[in-house]
Amino acid sequence: MPAWTSVGPIALWRSQSGRATASSDRCPHRGMRLSHGFVRGEALSCIYHGWSYSLSGGCIRIPAHPDLVPPETIRVAVQQVQEADGILWVAVGQPATQPPQLGELIPLRSLTVETDVAAIEDTACAKIDKDGLICLPEFPWIGLLLAPQAKHTLILLMIEKERSPADRLAASRIVESLRRRAEERHREIAE
Repeated sequence: MPAWTSVGPIALWRSQSGRATASSDRCPHRGMRLSHGFVRGEALSCIYHGWSYSLSGGCIRIPAHPDLVPPETIRVAVQQVQEADGILWVAVGQPATQPPQLGELIPLRSLTVETDVAAIEDTACAKIDKDGLICLPEFPWIGLLLAPQAKHTLILLMIEKERSPADRLAASRIVESLRRRAEERHREIAE
């Protein structure tokens, strides 16, 4: 799965043993996106020529040269990953803090909003808290975990664990409506 960080796009993948890893999203061989690749055991393989990279980022296999031990210089950058409350947290370098405690909230879905955090706060009539979460005043069982990017904001829609399928659908519709309103407000201000 592709994702973005301050150091560029990453390929977020899980090995056969279950370990989550965040690798640079470009194969050093021909620049193909590794997020288009596939997992083989404990390695991520590029879909283009099959070069395989370990959990630590080193190239471990070049199919066109099966007897070659790839040099250590062939590698992809990897970032630290921590899993907490059903969310994978990626830290570029050393993490500044530990992932927030989200209590009874679990992830439901993610969205990209073509605006900044301030427009989302205005639209939601709520401020982001110290953990990066906005709790909607009208719907206290819904939380929005925000991750600002260069020209947009990623939202991870969170919902209380015990909510029904109907509530999950309603939460998705609520956040879709909030996204449309925030983007409209952003366009109005930009004009």
